[in-house]
This record gives sequence, structure tokens and C-alpha cells, in this order.
Amino acid sequence: MTDFDPRTEFDRQLHNLLELGYPAQLREQLADLRELAVRAGDTAPDPDAGRVPFLLVVTRAVAPIEEMMPRTTLAGKKKPGFVDRLFEPGSLERFVTTPAAALPGHDGYLLFGVERGEEFCGVVPNDAMDVIAGRERTLLTIEEGIALITHFPQILVKNKCFSLGGSRSTDRRVPAIWISQLAPKLGWCWAGNPHTWLGMASATGRAAG
Repeated sequence: MTDFDPRTEFDRQLHNLLELGYPAQLREQLADLRELAVRAGDTAPDPDAGRVPFLLVVTRAVAPIEEMMPRTTLAGKKKPGFVDRLFEPGSLERFVTTPAAALPGHDGYLLFGVERGEEFCGVVPNDAMDVIAGRERTLLTIEEGIALITHFPQILVKNKCFSLGGSRSTDRRVPAIWISQLAPKLGWCWAGNPHTWLGMASATGRAAG
């Protein structure tokens, strides 16, 4: 038996968002998702292994990406996360959710069965995305990647960073989060270029109230 309670974990994540300055009305807007967290079962998060049973995700309707990243830090650190300057002005708005990763909620929702995906470190991103699709898993979006390190900063560690193939533009760039200057950085890599320190994050599905 485990002492893990998904309702308690949901409350922790919601409180975390409010403590970080997200709008207070989220407490009421997202309250119905609490019981949906039970779908995750009684498996506790294991950030060291890169696995989380569920994440409470807020969308760009709540805050733009440029405001989300500075609310993240590395575990035990204070330096805020940031967006790579290689995202030219206005480009983040063009990185939208792919049809395969369709979002179920306007302001927020739950993401289930999250994996950091370090097994794909050193794998060409296009190939990793094909494997994940074959497993009938869904790729994480930019917002979901930010939610992952917001609620579990210890999951972002050296040589186990991750791409976010659920958000794409009209080019070959794949968003990713890694460590730079002792802080989380949202950047991008080419879909055909592998990196030994960059895997591909995925999940089993999404749900909203």
C-alpha cells in the first residue's frame, strides 16, 4: 500500500500555482479537476525516474509563455527560467498545439502518465516522435513542459532534459527545455538533429472537467 493521495497532490499543485502568482480565480476555475486526479491511481510521483502520474496544466489563456518561464527554477535554486533569445519576436505565438495533442480545457486541465523521456536522448527527434506515436502516447506541449518543471523542478537535471513535440510551428524547430546559466531555458532544436542530453517528453492523455 502507498500513502500517496492524488487529491492531496492536486491541492499541492494548485497551491503551487497560486503561490507563484498565477490568478487567484484558478482555485475556483480548476476545482472540478480535483476528482479527475483520482484517475491517476495511487502511484506516487517519481521525479528522479522522470515519471509523474498527473500534472495540473494552465494554458496561454491564463498567462503567456514569456511570463510562465520566469516562474520556474531548478530544484533548490532561485534563478528564474527564461526563453531563449533564438525565439525571434512573435515566434512563440506560432508554436501552437498540434492536432494530435488537442487540449481539452481553455484555462487548465490534467495531463496523465507523464514521462520525461530520457530513453530518447541521442535519438533524432523525428524518430522519437514516431516511436511515441506508435505507443499511442501524446507529446507534451510547451505549456505542459513548463508545468512539469513548475510542479517538479527536480525532474530537470543535467543530461536528462526534454523536447516538447506537442507544440510546433510551420518549420522544423522542436521546442525543448534544458539547463542554461543555472536556470531552466525554453529553447528549440531542429527536428532532424539528435542531442545526447535531450530526450522527448510524453504522456498517456489529457482530461478537463
